[in-house]
Amino acid sequence: MSTDRILELSELWAGYGATPILQGVNMTISRGEIVGVIGRNGVGKSTLMRCLIGLLETWRGTITFMDQDITLLPADARARAGFGYIPQGRDVFPQMSVEENLQVGELIGGPKAKKLPELVYEYFPRLKERRRQIAGTMSGGEQQQLAIGRALIGNPTLMILDEPSEGVQPSIVQHICEALKSFRTELGTTIVFVEQNLDTIMAIAERCYIMEKGKITRSLTGEDVTADNVRAQLLL
Repeated sequence: MSTDRILELSELWAGYGATPILQGVNMTISRGEIVGVIGRNGVGKSTLMRCLIGLLETWRGTITFMDQDITLLPADARARAGFGYIPQGRDVFPQMSVEENLQVGELIGGPKAKKLPELVYEYFPRLKERRRQIAGTMSGGEQQQLAIGRALIGNPTLMILDEPSEGVQPSIVQHICEALKSFRTELGTTIVFVEQNLDTIMAIAERCYIMEKGKITRSLTGEDVTADNVRAQLLL
């Protein structure tokens, strides 16, 4: 794992209407890490992910990606810069086939970015088997694989996932976890994810940021990432 800093958040504030949700978030991610953001429901984790990808305006503070200030960049520009985003609930195009969903993914990252359509099918062979199936008729786990594959096809430098195990059967969750680790090992993808499922966190997180009331309050690194420590943060 490289120690090169790829993403830094400094005193990040954001919210909805007049209500602040993020209240001075600080975070640093190094290239090639797999980092979890954990905590109870309602502390601002999904808001943080939306702010990172540019779907929610930053009130104040800065987001630095690969030494460039991207705080004011819109979501499409962040995608072209190397962000891949898998939202909570997957958000595939339900009336389109698997193949058509992945073709949309080929637009991500701009025309000059390297595309990985065949690699998606290698990581997720079920998608290849069902490439002509309408996405809305697939199971939750299959749709999650499709959403991840659609993001992967643009070869993102940074992949952001919001609750990747939600509504997905355990066998497929295990497969997704293995695929995410392979992305990092084989492609060098840096991964930041929000998760409530203890098994998923323990399967892939190398370290975790703990979020409480819109702030990062501490981190778990190395030997501190244990089931007991993670469980304690989820159940606070």
